[in-house]
Amino acid sequence: MNDAGGAVDEVARALNVADALGKADKLDDIALGLKELDMEHYDDEDEGVEVFSSRIGDLYYPSNDLDPYIKDKNDDDDSEELEDMIINPTDSVVVCARTEDDFSLLEVHILEDVGTSEMNMYVHHDIIIPTFSLSTAWLDCLQGREKGNFLAVGSMEPSIEIWDLDVIDVVQPCMVLGGILEKKKKGKKKSIKYKDDSHTDSVLGLAWNKALRNVLASASADKRVKIWDVATGKCESTMEHQSDKVLAVAWHHHEREILLSGSFDHTVVLRDGRMPSHPGYKWSITADVESLAWDPHTYPYFVVSLEDGTIKCFDVRTAKSESTSDLSSTFTLHAHDKVVTSVSYNVSAPNVCIFNILLLQVKL
Repeated sequence: MNDAGGAVDEVARALNVADALGKADKLDDIALGLKELDMEHYDDEDEGVEVFSSRIGDLYYPSNDLDPYIKDKNDDDDSEELEDMIINPTDSVVVCARTEDDFSLLEVHILEDVGTSEMNMYVHHDIIIPTFSLSTAWLDCLQGREKGNFLAVGSMEPSIEIWDLDVIDVVQPCMVLGGILEKKKKGKKKSIKYKDDSHTDSVLGLAWNKALRNVLASASADKRVKIWDVATGKCESTMEHQSDKVLAVAWHHHEREILLSGSFDHTVVLRDGRMPSHPGYKWSITADVESLAWDPHTYPYFVVSLEDGTIKCFDVRTAKSESTSDLSSTFTLHAHDKVVTSVSYNVSAPNVCIFNILLLQVKL
């Protein structure tokens, strides 16, 4: 109270001085301000005030509807953004692996209103990945997750990262298969210790088994093909049937144990998981393999795209019981002047393939 009384005395003295100087009006404003502050009761505690109150006027409100300072509670822009984030059952999801300079990411696109005049495609969200992507494979289950949207990504690293596409702003993969355990450097020599059953070089090809949903196949520059169980995160088997980098792998659409692999050694090999001791069936080709695809409409046929710009089709029924079948292809297409990097069948239209960016109709 002594401090408050002193303040009042100071005001009185200031008023006396102002009378002499003719500035009383300004000091009257100061006096009114001090009166509003109620300095005499400054240190008194308010009674009955709750620390966590729910009265209107609080700094925190449980919802925007209770906040009196929010005027536009039904903002049209927010509603449109929320609508764009919802993926409807009729939408198609397209994932694109993209790199700009040293920046790599996965872009999740939504294609909506397919087959109408209002068909539209936009980026739903993106995921920053640490390395340049060399191969991808979509899968719908993972350890502890019976159903979901996941993408396996192969890169220059010996590991396979699996990313959850259902999570916005995800910062790390939900599973990593294989990879480097530790690196050591002694002078000019470097030693690398890999995780158990890991690839030891870049992962160049990936294929998910739609029939055996927990199974993922990988092809690597270490000349190996590996079969992974994504429910446990472990490698189930390793195959070393080719003598150079393995670029591509492809599971059969209907015979769920049959796997194709293509290599820089100018061969395509068919392996049957039901006969692990069998070396498989091998077809010789004229150039490095770039990609493989089974014909979803004519079950015994598969096509392989090559570095020399051609696509060759083979019939597995021509394979002999011996491990090597030096047989001619069913047909050869000179599709491009340069390397044919990818090939994909249209599952809704028999005999139609997409080779790289060129659409061709194939008649057998």
